[in-house]
Order: sequence, then structure tokens, then C-alpha cells
Amino acid sequence: MPNLLATESISLALGTNQVLDGVSLGVGTGDRIGVVGRNGGGKSTLLRVLAGTQPVDGGRVTRVGGLTIGMLSQEDRLDPDATVADSVLGDRAEHEWAGDPRIRDVLGGLLGGVDFSSVGGPDAVVGAKSGGERRRIALAQLLIDDPDLLLLDEPTNHLDVEGVQWLAEHLVRRRARSDNAFVTITHDRWFLDAVADHTWEVIDGRVEQYDGGYAAFVLAKNERARIAAATEDRRQNLLRKELAWLRRGPPARTSKPRFRIDAANELIKGEPEPRDEVELVRFATTRLGKDVIDLIDATVEVGDRKLLDKQTWRLAPGERTGIVGVNGAGKSTVLRAIDGSRPLDAGKRKQGRTVELAFLTQEVRELDAYDGMRVIDAVTEVKSYIMLDGKEVSASSLAKRLGFSGPRQQTRVGDLSGGERRRLQILRLLMTEPNVLLLDEPTNDLDIETLTSLEDVLDGWAGTLVVVSHDRYLLERMCDRQIALLGDGKLRDLPGGVEQYLELHSAAKESAARSSSGSRSAATPLSDDPVSTGGASYSAAEQREARKEMGRIERTLGKLADQEEKLHAALVEAATDPARATELDGRLRAIHTQREELEERWLEVGEIAE
Repeated sequence: MPNLLATESISLALGTNQVLDGVSLGVGTGDRIGVVGRNGGGKSTLLRVLAGTQPVDGGRVTRVGGLTIGMLSQEDRLDPDATVADSVLGDRAEHEWAGDPRIRDVLGGLLGGVDFSSVGGPDAVVGAKSGGERRRIALAQLLIDDPDLLLLDEPTNHLDVEGVQWLAEHLVRRRARSDNAFVTITHDRWFLDAVADHTWEVIDGRVEQYDGGYAAFVLAKNERARIAAATEDRRQNLLRKELAWLRRGPPARTSKPRFRIDAANELIKGEPEPRDEVELVRFATTRLGKDVIDLIDATVEVGDRKLLDKQTWRLAPGERTGIVGVNGAGKSTVLRAIDGSRPLDAGKRKQGRTVELAFLTQEVRELDAYDGMRVIDAVTEVKSYIMLDGKEVSASSLAKRLGFSGPRQQTRVGDLSGGERRRLQILRLLMTEPNVLLLDEPTNDLDIETLTSLEDVLDGWAGTLVVVSHDRYLLERMCDRQIALLGDGKLRDLPGGVEQYLELHSAAKESAARSSSGSRSAATPLSDDPVSTGGASYSAAEQREARKEMGRIERTLGKLADQEEKLHAALVEAATDPARATELDGRLRAIHTQREELEERWLEVGEIAE
């Protein structure tokens, strides 16, 4: 496909940081490109270079004649004195936009319809809107303008689950023409998989290019690392070259378990990773009794709306629940009711005596009081040391594990990026060693590397977890249960997960539309029936048991990986002792056989758990 835009050996330094170093790439007609990378790694800068708003130090950027470019940045550039309709529609006549199905689709997907109901109506003033509402207004404006090249910087921020799904479908459906393309920065892995046919990773001044979305990116990235490490290993060690394990081909399917890929990289890597790995410590938790937090016949009201209407929810020890609902459904308010900072309008809240609760809010402004402090001081303000696995660990060591290198720990909090401030929030929170954790949109401003690490630590965390998030990938990976707020004052269990919620929400909207036209339909029941997966039906209980078995298998595989690593080290030491090497090789082959059997079982169980 011909290029709409191309860069040739572009370089750019900001201060002492070489953001781009000899980068050559192209955006072809019909391309759908996702951009990933660490916070502060240069993703937004790359988009500004493509847009032509950021000059480069060297190289050149070429664009086809007449190319129109539109960019959604993270800065608010709307006129605060303009009305919503003027900002979104410009000077288009009413018959022009009202008769255009593409424009009506955008208004319905982002702003509540042609009446702009979700942002206060067409005559509402932009300056009075919230940050999330202004973000949706700016995105709607851009999609309606429909430029040849669309550049989107974190477009899913402030969108609920339905909004993210609508945007993905709109981009794939409307931006699949041969005369346009789009490039989007995103930390939402489900969205990346849904929209991207290419993925760029911005890392250390380079842009690594991969085919496919997030799943294909992870697989290809790990395979590249495995091949590079294996090449170096073969050069250095003849004995390890002979091991058949290192000569295995690339995975045959994208669902290959991540633990195999990770174990392979751990086994064959010869040098530390060239960049800091984001790692969270599995914090010790205080033992929870049988009583955690109960909301009994709870009613929560906002104005004349009842977010909860005589609902009972008893949080159990070890419960992992995700809350989904449209923006404004009251998800954050319900978290505050659980936390106790928002009193119930009726009913009772009961908290167990052993509960140590921590609440990650959406407000990074709570760090403003520490703007003049260094990062390390903001951490030690909580604790200087914690006991971890029976050992005393310093705050500096923990901060380093979370991605704050030694020099970065000396940075003033006020100079941190949004993602770094969010990481500092999480670090301070986990330093308190909670056993009940409430997370309100934890994915905001975090890069994929940090999100993956956060998920990993919470996979083995022994406390009770409640998460509000629009990130489907995170909800489905981190939580064993999802509940929905559909606006009827009830907490609705979702045995079918986020997909069932989307179906329920769609049915509720259709029912409301029929009711408004004078017809009635039966309410959609909350199904307790088995969930259909890939042609087979499994009950919610079977799926939960399958997820538990997957967890047991993964723990066993982790132990086997440790044993393999020790055996490989022993093989290197026994290189001059053929008898010892033969014995060790036999033990290694037995572990390989056991591992393959477990991995096959993991895949079988995974079909049930999906």
C-alpha cells in the first residue's frame, strides 16, 4: 500500500533524553496502528512529529500532497466559551449533519445521541463540562471531521466499557478505507487487539514494528528475545547448544501460555534486560477473619437517583470483584460507600475488626501536597521499612523495584509525569500492607508494562479486591467475578462477565426505547444458566473451578522452571564430566515431559475458563 506519511532517519533529543534516534517508518493507506511503550518513552512525542507540530533535530518527514491530519492530544484545546454543538459540528447546517449516518453514529456513541443528552444538551457550554466530558467532545469533533490520517493519544481515557467497544467498532468499520489510516497510543490491551493490525513499540529511542495487535505483539516480542538470547548462548556454550529445548520452533498458536514464553526467556537470557523492569513486591497481608465489609440493605442516593436501593453485599475474604457500568452509574460512589467515606442514605455498613483497607482513587491531586518532596521522601513518609518474607526491606529498594531508579528517586514529585505519579500512588498504597484493596480506574495513565506487573502481584495477593475499570482485559484477568450497575438500583451478578454486561445494557436500552414509544417488553433476566463458550456450555461454578486449576498448574510450572534453571546451571558446571551430564540431562528430559503434560492440561482447562 502507498504511504500517506513516512519518516526517514529522524532524530530528536529533549534535554539530555534522546527520544528518537534514527527512526524510519511509514503509515500506509488503510493502516491501523497501535503504539505502546513505557510512560515517558516518547509515544506522544512521536505522534506530534507525525502531526507536524514537533520539529525534529535530524532526518525528514514526508507527507503526500493534500493530506489532512487530525490529532487527539492529551491537552484540552477546546474553546471553553463555545457550546457543545458548535465545538463538535462547527458551521455544518442541521440538515447536513442530521442526515449523515456517520455523524449520527458518532453522536450516539460518544455524546448520547443527536440531542447531546450525555453532555447536557447542544447548548451547554464546554467550559462547564468535566474533563471526561470535554475529552469525549474533542474525540467526537475529530471523528466527525474525518481527516485522512487520524492520530489518537489515549482515546479510551474517560470512556466506559460501552464507549471503548463502540470506538473500536467505529474505527474498524469507518477507518478501513483505502484512502485513510489511523495511529493510536493506548494502554488498553483489549482495544489494541480489537483495532490494530500493526503495533509499534517506542523503546530507547527506537520504534520496533510488529504485525498484529497486543497478543501478537507479546508473542513476537518474546520470540525475538528468545532468538537473540539463544544465538548468543549458542556462541558461548556448546553443551547448551545440544539441548533440544533451545531449538524448539516458534509457538504454533497465539494462545500459547505466557508462562512458557517467560520461562524460555528466563532460561536463555545471558544479560540483564537493557531497560528497567517494572516489578511489584507481593506485599504481606494481615489475616482476614470471616467478616470483611458488609453493606446490608444499603441505599445510596445522588439527587433523585438511587444508585443502590436496599442492596446487600457481603464482601468475602479473598473475593475478587470487578464493577462495570456506564459513566455516571455510580461506580466510584459505591466504592466510597464500601470504604465508608460516603455514608449510606439507608441501611448498615459493617466492617470486620481485622480489616486493613486501602483505596486507590482517581485523584492524583492527592499527591499535590508532596510536590516539593523527592520521590523517596514521599515513600518514606508512609514507611521507611517493611517486613517482607521475614526480612526488613527499605523504601528505596521497593521504589527501585517499581521502576524508580536511583536518580529518579531524587526527582521532585511535582516533576513526575502522570504515569509516574500514578505509580507513586500505588507504591505508597501498597506500602501500608492492606488486606482489602479498592481500586478506582487503576489503569489511568499507566503503561502496559506497569499494568502487567500490577496484575502479576495481585494474582498472588491474598486479600479482598474490588476494582472499578473500563479495561476489559484487566477486569477479566484480575477478577473472578463481575457485577454491574445498570441504573436500576441493583447490583447485578454477571456469570458471563463483561460480555454479558454489554448484552444486558444493550437490551435495557432497547427496552427503554420501546417503552418510550408506548410498547412494553419483558425485562431481561439476569441469567444463571451456563455460559456458552466455543460451542460448549459450562456453568459459572465449572469456570471458577477451571480458573483455580489453571492457577495450580501455573504455580507448579513456576516450580518446574526453577528446577530447570538449576539443572541448566549444573549442566554447565558438569561440562567436563560426561556421566554427570548424562544424569542431569535425563532429569531435565523428565521435567520437560511433565511440563508438556501440564501445559496441555492448562490449555484444556483454559477452554472452560474462557
